[in-house]
Formats: sequence, structure tokens, C-alpha cells
Amino acid sequence: MTFEWDETKNAENIAKHNVSFEEAQDAFYDENAIINEDEEHSLSEERYFCIGKTRKDILTVRFTYRNGNIRIIGAGYWRKQKKYYEKENNLY
Repeated sequence: MTFEWDETKNAENIAKHNVSFEEAQDAFYDENAIINEDEEHSLSEERYFCIGKTRKDILTVRFTYRNGNIRIIGAGYWRKQKKYYEKENNLY
């Protein structure tokens, strides 16, 4: 997998959610990761969520595909998505 992102968005994400896009890459390597379409934010291009386990916790990453790369748009540790991940992976 090849990742890319905008460095300005990365800095904004770190300030807002305390998660770097470098760290966000880890979610994609979780064998139990869940990929869903982000219908709410898919305006000019298809966008997706990757919900996967990292060293810290369950991370949600918003991304799209551009030129064969995974372009990370945002990431955060959100409880709603963590609960969804746990339910889908029978971790309750």
C-alpha cells in the first residue's frame, strides 16, 4: 500500500485529533480492519472510512484513492466507530 496526504491537513489533524497521518497508516494493516464508503462526504470523489486497530486503540481514517495511492484525509479515535468495530469483529 502506498499512502499520501497533504502536510497542511496532517498538521491540522494532529492539532485537532492528536493523530498524525503517519500513525493513521497503521489502521490499514489490521487484518480485521473495516472499510466502508463515506456517503456523507463523497461529493466530488468517492471517500471511505478505514476502521482498524493501532498500537493505541481503534482508529477511524477517512481516505480516498488517487492515482493508485491511498490519500488520507482525516483520522481520529472516535467511540462510535470503535463500538462498530468491536461489534463487527465480535469483541464484546
